[in-house]
Amino acid sequence: MGSLTPYVPEAGPTLIIGSTGFIGRFVTEASLDSGRPTYILVRCGPTSPAKSAAAKLLQDKGATIIHGTINDREFMERVMRERKIEVVISAVGGESILDQLHLIEAIKNVGTIKRFFPSEFGHDIDRADPVEPGLSMYNGKRKIRRCIEQAEIPYTYICCNSIAAWPYHDNTHPADVLPPLDRFQIYGDGSVKAYFVAGSDIGKFTIATIDDDRTIKKSVHFRPPSNLLNINEMASLWEEKIGRVLPRVTVTEDDLLDRAKEMRIPQSVVAAFTHDIFIKGCQINFCLDKPTDVEVCSLYPKECFRSVNECFDDFIKKIADKNPKAISKPAASKNGIFVPKSDREPLAITA
Repeated sequence: MGSLTPYVPEAGPTLIIGSTGFIGRFVTEASLDSGRPTYILVRCGPTSPAKSAAAKLLQDKGATIIHGTINDREFMERVMRERKIEVVISAVGGESILDQLHLIEAIKNVGTIKRFFPSEFGHDIDRADPVEPGLSMYNGKRKIRRCIEQAEIPYTYICCNSIAAWPYHDNTHPADVLPPLDRFQIYGDGSVKAYFVAGSDIGKFTIATIDDDRTIKKSVHFRPPSNLLNINEMASLWEEKIGRVLPRVTVTEDDLLDRAKEMRIPQSVVAAFTHDIFIKGCQINFCLDKPTDVEVCSLYPKECFRSVNECFDDFIKKIADKNPKAISKPAASKNGIFVPKSDREPLAITA
C-alpha cells in the first residue's frame, strides 16, 4: 500500500475523544472526510462557547455526539458495544492523560476494538527527555503506553512532532497566537531543527493508518524532509511573507530552564518542551531503528505534506483580514509596532 487508503464501505465505526481540541478537530474532520461512521464523546453539562461551537460544527458535518466521560468505565463499555465501535482515538489534553486508564480498561473488557490511538500527537515520549514539568506529563503518557501494551490492545502511537506554527515558549499552544510582527525570539543559536506538521496532515495521516496493518503496534513518526527547519529558517521565511526584517532576541537555554522552574501551568510545560526541541534536539537526535518504528513518508510516498510556507500563507491571510496594513507596514500604535493578539480560547497541550 503506497498511498492513503481510500474509504471502503466496510469501515468500522470510530469513536473520537477530545474532538473539540486543536488536534481532535483535525482528526475528527479527517475521519468524516474518509466516510467513516464517526462518534465524538462530549462531556455533559456546561462547556465553553468555543467547544460547544466546535462540537456543533462537527455534528453538522456528520459526527454523532455521545454525551459522557471516559472516567465512567461501564458507560464507555456500553457505548462501544451498542455502537459496535472498532476504532478508538483519544486526543485528550495533558490534564486528562491518566483518565485514559479507565478507557483502556473499558477497551480491554469489550474485547472487540481493532485499534486504539492514545493521546500522543507529539514526540516519541519513550525517547524524549524534557525537564520538569514536561517530564511529568511524559511519564503519564509512558504509563498509558505500558498499560496498553500489558493489556495487549492493538494500538498505534502517533508521533507527529511539532505543529506548523511559530513556536512560542511562553504560550499555551503553538497555534494560539499568530507569528510575530514585532520581533523574533530565537532559542539558543537558532540552528537546531524540528519537524513542523500542519494540523490537517496530522488528521489525514492518522486516519490513513487505521486500516494499515503495517502500523499495528507501531510508533508512526512524521518526518517530512520539506518541513525540517530551524528557528532561523522559520524567521527568514516569515520575513519574506511580511515584507520586512524583524529584530531577533536570543532566548538562552538558561532562560527556558528558568521559565520551566517557575511551574506555571501550562506555560512552564511549554518552556520545558521548547528546551527539549530547540536546545536538545529531541526530534532529530535519534534514528528510527527500532522494529516498532515506521515513518509516514515511507508508508505513503505518493502523499504530500502541506509545507510551512503554505501554512504561513494562512497566517498572512488571518493578519490581513484583521488589519490589511499590517503586512506592508506596522499599524499605528504607541511604539509604532503592530502586534497580533489571539482571540481564540487557550488550548490544552498535547505534545
